[in-house]
Amino acid sequence: MQQSLTAVVERNVTFDAAFATEPYEAGWAAEARWFVRVLEAAGEGAELLLHPQISPDGLFWCDEGSAPLVAHGPGLYSCALRDFGAWLRLRGEVHGESASFKVVIALALKG
Repeated sequence: MQQSLTAVVERNVTFDAAFATEPYEAGWAAEARWFVRVLEAAGEGAELLLHPQISPDGLFWCDEGSAPLVAHGPGLYSCALRDFGAWLRLRGEVHGESASFKVVIALALKG
């Protein structure tokens, strides 16, 4: 029987600069999917780039290697990961004149 877990790692947080989510230990899972719900986007040319990151220990990080998840406005965005090791987080970049994004970020794990 498979196990699943969904963790909300950021809830109703507004980002206007580079950030990283709290790390999440997921070594037991075979699959992971990030869900990013953009509630509000503001600013001229606002763009949110999200890079999945992996770590063996939750201390030292590298980009997972897939293309970044790109958001320009409200909606639900998602990316899937496999073969990721033990720890996961998202690294975010906010681009655009006075840009900001209010988001809810969840991590769904299945193993």
